[in-house]
This record gives sequence, C-alpha cells and structure tokens, in this order.
Amino acid sequence: MITIDRVSMTFVGADAARTVTALDDVSLTIGQGEFVCLLGPSGCGKSTLLAHIGGMLAPTAGSVTVDGALVQAPRPNDIAYVFQESTLLPWYTVLDNFRLALKFQGIDDASWRDRAMHALSAVDMTQFADHYPKQLSGGMKQRINLARGLCVDTKVLLLDEPFAALDEQTRMVLGEDLSILLARTGKTIVFVTHSLAEAVFLADRIVVMTARPGKVKAQIPVPHPHPRSPDFMLALEFGEIRNELYAILRDEIRATVARMRETRNAGG
Repeated sequence: MITIDRVSMTFVGADAARTVTALDDVSLTIGQGEFVCLLGPSGCGKSTLLAHIGGMLAPTAGSVTVDGALVQAPRPNDIAYVFQESTLLPWYTVLDNFRLALKFQGIDDASWRDRAMHALSAVDMTQFADHYPKQLSGGMKQRINLARGLCVDTKVLLLDEPFAALDEQTRMVLGEDLSILLARTGKTIVFVTHSLAEAVFLADRIVVMTARPGKVKAQIPVPHPHPRSPDFMLALEFGEIRNELYAILRDEIRATVARMRETRNAGG
C-alpha cells in the first residue's frame, strides 16, 4: 500500500549552521491493512516522514507512493490525518465538524449524518454530537478526531502522536479502542509515538529510527492478533519486545541528548 523509496529531507536555513537534515535515505514498505508504528528519539524525523506520506511535504530526494500512485500533494480521498492537537473547528459542533470533513470528500447531504453518527458510535461519543469542542475534555476531543479520521473512509490513516497530550489512563483506554477499531476496518495505519508500550500494544510492526538524521535502524514485528486486550500488556511477549526496543533505542536517545547539550553550550 505504501512504498517509501530512498527518501531524504533537508531543511535549508539561512546558513550551514541552520540547515538540518531530518531524514537520510529512508526506504520502507507497508502492506495493505498493516499497522506500523514509527518509534525513535525526539527530532529523528518521524513526523517529517509521516508528512511525506500524507503529501504535506515534498522530500528533498526519493519518492513516496500510496496504492501505486506517486504522492505529490495531499490526497484527502485516499489518506486521512489525525494530529497530536485537536483540529476540531471551535465554532462548529462536533456533528458540523464531521459534515465539513465529509463535504470535502463529496459525500452527499443524504448520507453524511448517518456516516458521522456511525463513526461517533464506534468511539462511544454519540451523546456529544451537538456539543462544541470547548465543552469536551482532551480525551473526548481525541476520540472524536479519531472517529472523524475513520469516518472519511480512506485507505490510509496517519496518526501523529494523537494521544501524547493525554494522561496515561486515557491513553491506555483509547489504545484499546483503537485496537478494536482496527480489527473492524482493516485500514493501513502509520502511527508516530514516543511510547514503547504504546507501540508494542498497537503495532503489527515497529520501525525504529536513529537519531537525526533519521534512518531505519530496525524493524520489530509484534506477532499478536487484533483486537488486543489489556491482558496483552502482562504477557511475557509484551515485556520482551519492549525491552528489545529499549536496547535498540538507548544509544540513539543518548546521541540525541548529547546533541541537545552541545547546542545549548554553543548558544551560551
């Protein structure tokens, strides 16, 4: 479904000191219906790679194809995006936010409401359809953002740390809900996270990236079927995969921390 072929990305600054290479020669294939987590230290290019898949950034080198077609711009009919922060428009009700998203896809007025309510039902939020975003908690907003991403019925769903701003208990519940939804929809999903436990609980495969410039360091399969219950977190397999990930990431995290210290010292 997704082919990333030797993608590199350099953000050019006013001088060499401000020029940053975020990604370096990244190649990756993601199969139809697969859930892949991108995991790595801060600043390693995870979100940048997601933006390339979504057509929001053009790579400096290399290419991305989705379902055989080259990605050169956003493709809302094929690829949906769920961000870390809520993107609900505050002057619209929840239901009107859905209507706007479906209108961009050309969904007729006769069917948009049924689709929106079905998606809200999947995340147990139908009772808040007429609420405004300011009346909702952070966890409720992210449930709705997730439902909206599912509602537009694209082949690919991109999630950029959608639970990062939430407390641990809410993250666990939403992760469990997402696992259940995945088993039903069969969508191809790419999920960016910093959380090792979240990656192991959700992913079919975890792609571990190096410190900047980001490269693929390892790919770890998680051979456990969806939906996954909280009991999976207590399984020996879960702990073994999480420990393996930490061992792979440890040097990359240290390299990132060392670079941050050097940058602070240079600035001082």
